[in-house]
Amino acid sequence: MRIGIAGGIGSGKSYVCRQLQRRGITVYDCDSAAKRLIRTSPDIRRQLTALIGPDTYTAEGQLNKAAVAQFLLASEANTKAINDIVHPAVFRDFEESGLEWLESAIMYESGIYRLMDRVIVVTAPLEVRIHRVMDRDHITREKVLEWMAKQLPQEEVVRRADFEIVNDGQADIEQQLNKIIQQCNKPF
Repeated sequence: MRIGIAGGIGSGKSYVCRQLQRRGITVYDCDSAAKRLIRTSPDIRRQLTALIGPDTYTAEGQLNKAAVAQFLLASEANTKAINDIVHPAVFRDFEESGLEWLESAIMYESGIYRLMDRVIVVTAPLEVRIHRVMDRDHITREKVLEWMAKQLPQEEVVRRADFEIVNDGQADIEQQLNKIIQQCNKPF
């Protein structure tokens, strides 16, 4: 059974995934995989260079983040064009990984939820999420809110998901995971 872990920025997806790792469950990290594939895949390199231009990668073969960011910020169509290159590569890489668990901040936006049998969403109150990201990334509240505005609202992800883990700093994560894992091991 393939199980996806979703949740907005600051919800605590990574924390939940570390708890799963302690249980011996390896979770495929879509964000890390995308960064790795952008660095190492000749096919992605060729497609991104054709899309963005010759400055996409440095002479040393490193991604030119400034050039990519400038292209991304220019329009929604540009963002979609990059996603149309990277997301399918991540989907293939996950399928080839043999892993059953996957973490993605953009589970529904990317479409990867279609590969999952069940989706768990990690949630936290808005102010908790904002402060977590401000503390972690040393950025302003306004910047956090700007990032959050680019993701599906937490309530929408909860509505679409099969299970919810509340990660508010008070709820027992282990107990919630035990219940979900037990339910996932039952036939549906």
